Amino acid sequence: MADDIQLYRVPDAMQRLRMSRTVIYEQLRSGRLRSVKQGRCRLIPASALADYIALLQQEAS
Repeated sequence: MADDIQLYRVPDAMQRLRMSRTVIYEQLRSGRLRSVKQGRCRLIPASALADYIALLQQEAS
């Protein structure tokens, strides 16, 4: 993650991970992808995206 963004909204995470909204929310519900809530906004930390990608790579091995 080369940019300085620390928190991503769901549509931004969808774009970063190339996944649909449904898949993102399924991963959030299952706990495989972490998020925080600020008011009504669901935000996904950049570190959670990196951890999720690492999890996917580990599962692929």
